[in-house]
Amino acid sequence: MILFRKGDELKKYLIAKTGQGLNIGFVPTMGALHEGHLSLIRAAKERSDLVVSSIFVNPTQFNDQQDYLHYPKTIDQDILALEKSACDILFMPDVKEIYPDNYLPLSYDLGFLETVLEGKFRPGHFQGVCQVVDRMLEIVTPGLLFLGQKDYQQCMVIERLIQLKHPSTRLLIVPTMREKNGLAMSSRNLRLSTTDRVKAEAIYKGLMKIKAQLQQGTLQQLCEEVSNDLLDAGFEKVDYISISHATTLAPVNEWDGKTPLVALAAAFISGVRLIDNIPLT
Repeated sequence: MILFRKGDELKKYLIAKTGQGLNIGFVPTMGALHEGHLSLIRAAKERSDLVVSSIFVNPTQFNDQQDYLHYPKTIDQDILALEKSACDILFMPDVKEIYPDNYLPLSYDLGFLETVLEGKFRPGHFQGVCQVVDRMLEIVTPGLLFLGQKDYQQCMVIERLIQLKHPSTRLLIVPTMREKNGLAMSSRNLRLSTTDRVKAEAIYKGLMKIKAQLQQGTLQQLCEEVSNDLLDAGFEKVDYISISHATTLAPVNEWDGKTPLVALAAAFISGVRLIDNIPLT
């Protein structure tokens, strides 16, 4: 595995490789890698000639500075995991490399996506996500970009970014990897105690309850029940339990039995904010 820290050096290298006809697959990460990340590497290996991954904890997407400062950092283990997964290239820039002194932040037209769910509870978050992914795609110019379904809304945001600025890149979404108890794998899980990890399985159980009890008609009561279930299980705060249109994320309060749906959740346990989702139809 080749390590690059400078964007211009990586870009020059990749231009030469694409000139040889090689297809680039890209897996961006913020480190603290787990099996979910490695499943993205495997998917990229299957569909790409050359796999590039990045590790960069992006400061512009954190609403809470303390959350940014406490984001898990496991660089040595991450590099070893990527090497074992046969990742070809690791891009590990510093903040100045991504956001140089002359960097001018852009404003991205994300429409409705920026007003609901994560967009509502984390204002500015998706603009920060677009800033870093835009910069990464400018440097890597991959044919394929691999993201995990756990960040469902973020995948939709990045799809919008690709439409706006990077039409030569295609997004492939890889299914969520889960712990044995159903908890979605996440770097934030490293901040949970053993007891909290057990309690946190309630978020997946709640989503599965929605799927099992989904019926045509009013959906609000079902969402309220699951929110109360999470609080009873030990979550201290629930940002949202939502049943939304699977392709627009518009909330669906009355279901016609046909509209494609996704259930999404965000909740805090011991100060750690967890998100999850499952398709319903």
